[in-house]
Amino acid sequence: MTTDYVFPADTVAAIDAIAATPTLLVALDFDGTLSPLHDVPMDARATPSGARAVAALAALPHTVVALVSGRSLRDLRVIAEHEDDSPVYLAGSHGAEVRPPLGFEAVHAPEPTADTAAAVSGAADTVPMDAAAEEALRDELYAAAVAAFESVPGAWIEPKRFGFGVHVRLSTPEDGAAVMAGTDALVAERAPHWRRRTGKNIVEYAFRHEGKDTALVALRAQTGATAVLFAGDDVTDEDALRALLPGDLGIRVGAGETVAAVRVPDPEALAALLLLLVERRLATRP
Repeated sequence: MTTDYVFPADTVAAIDAIAATPTLLVALDFDGTLSPLHDVPMDARATPSGARAVAALAALPHTVVALVSGRSLRDLRVIAEHEDDSPVYLAGSHGAEVRPPLGFEAVHAPEPTADTAAAVSGAADTVPMDAAAEEALRDELYAAAVAAFESVPGAWIEPKRFGFGVHVRLSTPEDGAAVMAGTDALVAERAPHWRRRTGKNIVEYAFRHEGKDTALVALRAQTGATAVLFAGDDVTDEDALRALLPGDLGIRVGAGETVAAVRVPDPEALAALLLLLVERRLATRP
C-alpha cells in the first residue's frame, strides 16, 4: 500500500496524530477531491487510487468514511459507484440528504459543546414550513433558468433536490458572468430567502440551508468520532474546514485560499495521503 509520494514532515506528523485517535471520521468532498473535475459532471469518478484508499479506510475498525457533497444523493451514488451494501456514509445536497451504511447505528452523543455550537454559528438551519410550495417554486425557477440561459454556449442548468445549479465551466468568461448575474437576479426576485453558494464555475441556489459545516457536526455526533479528517477543494468546503475542532485535520486539495492545515496539489496526492493514513492507523492497532 506504500505510495511514491514524499510528503513534508509536518504533513506526516499530522497524519500520525490523527491516525492514533480511537474513533476516526474521514469526511471527503468528491468532485475535485477524490475525482478530477470533469466538463461533463456525471462523468466524474474517483481515481483508482482514491477508490482504493476509501475502501481501505472503510475496512478499518473504528473508522467511518463519509462522502460530503453538494451533489444530490441520487447523483452522488452514481458518480461514487455506491452499492447498497457499501460501508461508506453519504451526505448529499450539502448534508440535507443522507444515506448511512447498511446496519449503521448512530451513537447517542452528548449535548453539543460550546465549541461545536461555535463551529456552526451563523449557519442557517431552518427548513421551510411549506416544503410543497418550495418544491413548486424550485421547478418554476429551474424551468425559467433553462429557458433563459441554457442556450448560452457552455452553460448548463443542473436540477437538484432542493434547488438548482448553474454551471459555466465551458462558457466564455463574459458569457459565464452574464448567466450567473441573470440567475442571481431571477432568484433574488422570486426566492430571496434561498441560500446561494458559489464554487468553481458554478453557483447553486437551494431552499434548504444546510451546509457542509452542519453536515460535519451531525456526522461527528452520529459516529461518536474522537477526531475528524476533512478534505475538499472548493469554496463550500471551507465551511466544513472552519467547523473542525482542535485535534481534527483539514486538507485542501489544489489551489485557493484555505484555513486547512495541510494542502495537497490534486486528487492523486490526496489518495496517496489517505493510503498513508491507512498504514499509520494500522500501525497503531495491537
